[in-house]
Amino acid sequence: MAGWPGIWPDCMNAINVSINKSRKMKNEAIVVEHTYDAPVEKVWNAVTDKEQMKKWYFDMPEFKPVLGTEFSFEGGKDDNIYVHLCQVTEIIPKKKLTYSWRYRGYDGISFVHFELFPEGNSTRLRLTHDGLESFPANNPDFAKDNFRTGWDEIINKSLTKFLS
Repeated sequence: MAGWPGIWPDCMNAINVSINKSRKMKNEAIVVEHTYDAPVEKVWNAVTDKEQMKKWYFDMPEFKPVLGTEFSFEGGKDDNIYVHLCQVTEIIPKKKLTYSWRYRGYDGISFVHFELFPEGNSTRLRLTHDGLESFPANNPDFAKDNFRTGWDEIINKSLTKFLS
């Protein structure tokens, strides 16, 4: 037992490291990247023009690629439709669009970032969605895997098909 007090700080340190790693993993953003055989201007228009967006993403009638613009849209699955409340928080034409993303009636706020990188005649898009850990953990619809699956479908399939 004499050695126990000396071991205790090491055990607590190991537990804290494990907890911090777990929290960090839970707080990691979702990142989806895809390279399109299209120039930056075409991809930029697809992610910022509301008429084009409703063909591959969501119908967002109030959306404008202008700093401070508030917009909303509905989405979900089955009978669980959620009103998404968003606001444009950053815009760098033909390079980056960021908007907040929250849900009416629920705590939490996240951010969606669309970043474009020209690569010759192609464009690489990096979608980052962070802050998901702020949504209620007791609602399975807000599970990180659901967001990952949704963004994969939207970026790698819907937008790809739209731009081809």
